[in-house]
Parts: sequence; structure tokens; C-alpha cells
Amino acid sequence: MNAKRTYQITAVTAILLLLAIGLHFSGLAESQKWTLITATVIAGTPIAWKASQALRMKAFSIELLVTIAVIGALFIGEYVESAAVTFLFLFGAFLEVRTLEKTRSSLKSLIDMAPLEATVIREGETMTISIEDVIEGDRVIIRSGEKVATDGVIVTGNATVNESAITGESVPARKAIDDRVFSGSIVDNGFIEVIADRVGDDTTFAQIIELVEEAQETKSKTQKFLDRFATVYTPAIVILSILVYIFTRNIEMTLTFLVVACPGALVISAPVSIVAGIGNGARHGVLVKGGEIMENLAKVDTVVFDKTGTLTKGRPEVMDIYTVEGDENKLLRLVAEAEMISEHHLGQTIVKEAQKRGITLINQPNDAEIIEGNGVRVTIENKILTVGNRKLMAARDIVIEESIEAYAVQREKAGSTAIFAAIDGVVQGIISIADQIRPEAKEAIQELRDNGVKQVIMLTGDNRHTAELVGKQLGLDHIHSELLPEDKVAWIKQLKAAGHIVAMAGDGINDAPAIATADIGLAMGEGGTDISMETADVVLMADRLDQFSHAHALAKATILNMKQNTYFAVTTVFILLAGVLFGKVFLASGMLIHEVSVLLVILNAVRLMRYTKKERKRNIPNRVLQPE
Repeated sequence: MNAKRTYQITAVTAILLLLAIGLHFSGLAESQKWTLITATVIAGTPIAWKASQALRMKAFSIELLVTIAVIGALFIGEYVESAAVTFLFLFGAFLEVRTLEKTRSSLKSLIDMAPLEATVIREGETMTISIEDVIEGDRVIIRSGEKVATDGVIVTGNATVNESAITGESVPARKAIDDRVFSGSIVDNGFIEVIADRVGDDTTFAQIIELVEEAQETKSKTQKFLDRFATVYTPAIVILSILVYIFTRNIEMTLTFLVVACPGALVISAPVSIVAGIGNGARHGVLVKGGEIMENLAKVDTVVFDKTGTLTKGRPEVMDIYTVEGDENKLLRLVAEAEMISEHHLGQTIVKEAQKRGITLINQPNDAEIIEGNGVRVTIENKILTVGNRKLMAARDIVIEESIEAYAVQREKAGSTAIFAAIDGVVQGIISIADQIRPEAKEAIQELRDNGVKQVIMLTGDNRHTAELVGKQLGLDHIHSELLPEDKVAWIKQLKAAGHIVAMAGDGINDAPAIATADIGLAMGEGGTDISMETADVVLMADRLDQFSHAHALAKATILNMKQNTYFAVTTVFILLAGVLFGKVFLASGMLIHEVSVLLVILNAVRLMRYTKKERKRNIPNRVLQPE
């Protein structure tokens, strides 16, 4: 039954109860009796219906306990109690639904932000069509104040774009030709034309909504346990109530025992916290894919980072081109043509540098071979071109002269990555590429430590000198460089075997195996590849590491909140049951306290929706786990 229908029945019942009070003071006892019975039937019918539906599924529900108690109260003539119990239960259900809607507000706000129409140019004509009719390759126009309808690349114009729905970043981003935009973002100021490359359910925005919906329905281990517990608990309470009657012969006490033993607050104690936590994450650009992942994330004590695109911005630039002989632009052209087949950050950086210099890339590589984590080997202009790191050179028996090695080491110590280029087995030059450390990385890593992470490790395929320089600047505990994808997996397995709960953060295809192996896999959503995002348990939509520290702290706060709710619910039930057995709690008052406990559990969970960086820092001293 929906919230509107529940509200209507509750309102009618409330009016009848007020009328019964008036009849009591008027001395019309018989009229009062039938008014209370009517109120009981109106409010009790939907409760009994839900109980019968559960019984058909061979399940014992909370509604069944209330229905039994209400029928018993009517049978013994406790009409005030029966009417009060049904009203309070129904009113409590209405308040629960309304309050729970707040915990799902992030998902609702996302859905509300979904674009409905798009303006496209087809065959020279401008037309407005439904979002479902947009196809890949359409030229989409977005003006100031309009929502971006598809994922795509800007081909004309520039604009300030609010991407908070995608990345959680409140500061609008300046977008120009060749920049990507995402469905669901809003053009604050400007005009752009976009070539759609992802439409409908394939857009990043649609996938975010789907992920959040799935995450909110995915149960944590605690939720699964409580569900199993409820299936045993409810019939056990019925049996205990029968025993209470056998020993006391007090039907009213027995019915009260049934009502106050309802595990309402206990059943929702875990899911309401998980949903609120996931909703908070979504609002801050962090997609946590389910309750069990939230629980595991809270337990993480070891964090492993890839370097390029994770600890660094992932927007490297060519700093220098060294050639043994000949023109550096000629070498750059050959290497760029070879790297056109690669999706690696560094390879694409070389291609962009050639394009920036106005070099035309005319040759398609033949006999192309991508050696993951090492480089590429292709045939161009009847020459065998080998481009990559030292491992690739050694694997192909290519000798690096001392002078070339000395230059490479010099560049690496300065923070660059040296890419060796060999033609027909002879090193002809080095392309030095540098990337900048993310400005928020150091603070984010410190926050992770403050929240109980014992060690932070870097696993990278980059050279030792560059890796050590980055690791030193960020204060990392361990640095392992020049690794292949399988080496990263081996390190993750070793850490897990040592008893650590490991989170792995990366952004590339070569990181996907390690992300899948870790207890918690994290992917960079904006700059990451599709495979790493699909493999990951947590996606950082704005590619900001402070989103990771927020997600980790939020997970710990969510699990703490869930425990608070569970302990409170259990304690309330025990206190109420003791009050019943000692004759201090009665049917209506017991139901009132029960419903108040349910609402307090929900309101406690709703606090997670306001969980921010400020609150993280305020709470750290109270919940930090100091390293051993």
C-alpha cells in the first residue's frame, strides 16, 4: 500500500478516535464502542491483508503479530486498545514511508535530473526529439540552461558545464572543442554542439542511476542475517506468547507481549542505514555498489594505488624528446603511429603531442603487438618499431647504450617516465613524459590513515625513479615499480594472504585484474576505462581521491550507525518485554513505544545524508583505529 493510501486510512481512523473520545465524555458508551470497532476494522484491514499475503508466501510477518493481538483485544472487549494499536501501527507505517523517502532522495534527485528531450541536427534541419530517439552519431545542440542529453565530444562552441550530477563536483567545469560531456550535466553558460557517442541506457548518467538502484537493493551481510533472524523470531514470539498465557492466564498481557515483541525497528535497522549511506555517496560522486561492499569498505586496512591516472592526474605531457640522430619530429611521428593502437595513457599522450605539433599520422601499423604493461611492437615503413620500457627492450634483446641509459635515469629522477624507441633493434631515442600528482592526493591519503588505514602502497608499471619520487612526495609506506598486470595481482594476493583487507584503486585496463582481486576495487569514473569501472566495487565519478577518503569514512560511519540502530532496537524490545511481564507496559502504550523506536532508528539513519568532510574531521578522534 502506498503512502497516500496509508495517509488516507490513518486520517479516517484518527477522526473516528476523536469522535470516540467525544462520545465517551457525552456518556454514549454504546456509540463509542461501535465507533472504536469501526476504527479498528478500517485501520486493521490493510494490516490483516499484508499479514495474509505474507502467510501465502509461508512467512510470518510483523503484521501477523499485530493482527492476532487486535483480534484478541476485540474478543475480550478491549475496544480502546484495539483501535489505538491499529491506529498507531498504521500511523507509524506512514511516518516510516515518508521518512525513508528522505534516505532515497539522492536517487530521486538523480532521476529528476534525467533529460527528456534533445535538440539535434539531422540532414541540415534542427529538430527537438525525445531522448529515446537520439542515436549514436547525432549532432546534439545544448544551449545555456539546458541539460546535456547524451555522452559525447564537443565539436563546436564552449560552455561552463555543471557536472555535479555525474561527478559530485559543485564547481562548474569549462568545456571546449574535443572535451567530453556527460548526459545529465547542465550547461550553465554558453553554447555547444556535441557528437553523441553514448545514448539511452548506455550513457554514464543512465548507468549511475542503474548502479545506485541496484546498490540500494543489494543487501549487506548484516541485512541478510537480520532477514533470516526475522523468519525465526516471529514464530518464536507466537510460541512464547502462548507460554505466557499458559503460565499467567492473562490474555491482555499475552496480547501486549505479542505487540511489543514486534521486531520492526530491528528489521529496518540495517537497511535504512545502508540506503542512507549509499545515497550520501551518490550525492558526493561516489558509487558504492551495495550494502556488503559498504561493510567491507569499512574494514579496509590496506590501500593500494596505481600511479598514472590515479595518484597522478592522468593527463601526462611530453616534456622532452631525445634522439640519437635525426629529426625529433620524424621519431615522434613514427612512435605516435605505433601508439595509435594503444589505449594506455602514455601512448595516447604521444599521439596527442604529434597532433599538437601538426604532424600528420599517415601510416597504419602492421603486425601490431601490444605487450601489456611494457609497450608496443609494430611494423611501419618496413621497419620494426619497438616502443616501451626497459623490460620490453631487454625482452627483445635490444641493447640500451650507456649514454642513453644515463639520460633516461636523469629524466626519471626529475619525475619523468622514459619511453624508449627502437628501430630495427637499435634504440633511436627517448620520449620523456611527466604527469602531475593530484593536488588532493596527500590530504586524502592522510585522511585514510586518520580513519584507520594502516598502510598505503603504490603498485605501478612505471620506472623505479619516478615511482619513488611520487611515493616520497606523498609519504607512501611501500612502492613497487616496473610491474606487469599479473605482478600487481600477485602483490594483492600476498597482502590478502597476510590477513589484510585490501582496497585497490586504478583506472586502466591493466588495473582491472588487480581491482577484481582486491577485497574492494576502486575505479576512476571520469578518466577510467569501462572495464575497470565494471570490475570495481566503488567508482569515483570525479576522479578525485578525496572522494575515496570520503567513501571510506562514510562506510565506517554507516556501519557504526547500523550497529547503533541494531543495539537500540534489541534493547528496546527487551525493556518492553520486561515491562509487560512486570505489568508496567500495556497494549496501546507498548505499541506507541514500539513505533517511536522505529522512527528513532530511521531518524538516526537519516543523519548519514548530511555526513560531510567537516563531520568526518570532527568525528575522527572518536573512531580512529590506530595502526599497530
